[in-house]
Amino acid sequence: MGYLSTVPSDEKVNAHDVGHEHFVSTTVYGSALTAESIPRFELGEEEMPARTAMRLVHDELLMDGNPSLNLASFVTTYMEEEAEKLMMENLTKNFIDLEEYPACGEIETRCVNMIARLFNAPLDVPDAEAVGVSTIGSSEAIILSVLAAKRRWQEARKAADKPTDKPNIVMNAAVQVCWEKAARYLEVEERYWYCTADKYSLDPQAAVDLCDENTILVCAILGSTYTGEYEDVKTLNDLLLVKNAAEGLNVHIHVDAASGGFVAPFVKPELVWDFRLPLVCGINVSGHKYGLAYAGVGWAIWRSKEFLPESILFTVNYLGSPQVSFTLNFSKSAVQVIGQYYQLLRLGKAGYRAIMTNLTKTADFLAESIAAIGGGEKFVLMSKMGGEGLPLVAWRLKKTEDYDEFAIARRLRARGWIVPAYTMAPNAGTLKLLRVVVREDFSRHRCETFIRDLRETVHFLDDTPKEVIKHLAETHVAEIQMAKSKSTKWVNILQPLLLFLLSWVWTAGTSIVCAGTDITRSILLQASMGRRTACVKGPSQEHAQM
Repeated sequence: MGYLSTVPSDEKVNAHDVGHEHFVSTTVYGSALTAESIPRFELGEEEMPARTAMRLVHDELLMDGNPSLNLASFVTTYMEEEAEKLMMENLTKNFIDLEEYPACGEIETRCVNMIARLFNAPLDVPDAEAVGVSTIGSSEAIILSVLAAKRRWQEARKAADKPTDKPNIVMNAAVQVCWEKAARYLEVEERYWYCTADKYSLDPQAAVDLCDENTILVCAILGSTYTGEYEDVKTLNDLLLVKNAAEGLNVHIHVDAASGGFVAPFVKPELVWDFRLPLVCGINVSGHKYGLAYAGVGWAIWRSKEFLPESILFTVNYLGSPQVSFTLNFSKSAVQVIGQYYQLLRLGKAGYRAIMTNLTKTADFLAESIAAIGGGEKFVLMSKMGGEGLPLVAWRLKKTEDYDEFAIARRLRARGWIVPAYTMAPNAGTLKLLRVVVREDFSRHRCETFIRDLRETVHFLDDTPKEVIKHLAETHVAEIQMAKSKSTKWVNILQPLLLFLLSWVWTAGTSIVCAGTDITRSILLQASMGRRTACVKGPSQEHAQM
């Protein structure tokens, strides 16, 4: 293809400081725009060609790490081309507008049904249907769950003429930060069980001992962010049943299955952690983690409508039809939910089982290889193997070296690998560890390449003079402190703003999807009440329509 070039007049050529206008050259890097600083903090006065803008943004993003080599993240970095094409075709759809895009609402309903059934939601009582909704991720799902639990507790306390000013949540100090956000934003006391040097998962008895009449939830983690360990939800449930009966309490459990919700059912199906336990009232799961969808989709599932008070649900009709709203945002893209549905449809139970089994095998291979470095005297594993936890490997140095885990992470970064080094949860914070999350695209071959580079890193650091390692560590700490000082002032400004927004956002949202027995009857009933819902069909209804 040829380009028709212009021969500008001397006046046009000389009018520009660098000697030419941007339209003189037909190449991106021959234009005047690439010889100038691009706008960073204020809109530019003039337009620029689309091809130039695209290239400048592309070049800026080259400074990012390679997502496939980011072993710190649980978030999906691979989907099939067919899924990506499907998502691209629907980029312009606003998920909230179910009147305009009813198929998107139906797809969300199907996803909620599939996930609720995967988590063994009770389907035998028509008047106690499970309910669920799509979210941006588990953070939103958890904030919604804490809000629902707090409001339910408040209403019960008011009905009994008891004070409502001291709600609390009981949880492991190793929870993901979104739990701390939920508690602080919603003004709920945080009651922690603290990790020790040799125990990182919640002690069920200690957690139950922390509960009282003001406890709105106990959080149990199915897959710790730190070590991937599954907490003992069944024992927690059994002990809490006894305490509730003995002291007249009504405390329930929320399972944070952000990472483990799509792993445990396929790798360890005998593990009882979900709605099979009577005190599990809610579960959140991240579709963009082991649900294998791209970032931006999570799910909140409640045992029944009983756990979602009417006072926190909103009905809006300004999009064309009445629909119930319970979420922190209003408009959002439909593509993430569509991507999730593609994966559920494409893989089925057999596909998820095959992928999760492979990931578990790869994680075990990686763990064994790391443990063998240095004749087995270099590292200590902190994560479990054989499907007893998430497919990840967490480890630390066995003895004191001239370097630490942070030095290993920095050296691996030079090879392109992004491996997090961090300190353990509060009260065990002197422990440093490294972690590799085994995702779908972390194949056995890529794993072997990583092990090669880890061995080279250890060899390099063993041979590096102590003074050099110390200097590099001090430089790294200084850079972190400088970055923190710059961000602190923004935290002080943004935190009050976030609190204000949380008090306002309840007027927006997406549709609630509920699980039940008779979809036609429920839709008509809810429509007559001014609400839009869709329900999970029970087995008898499914067979009747086949």
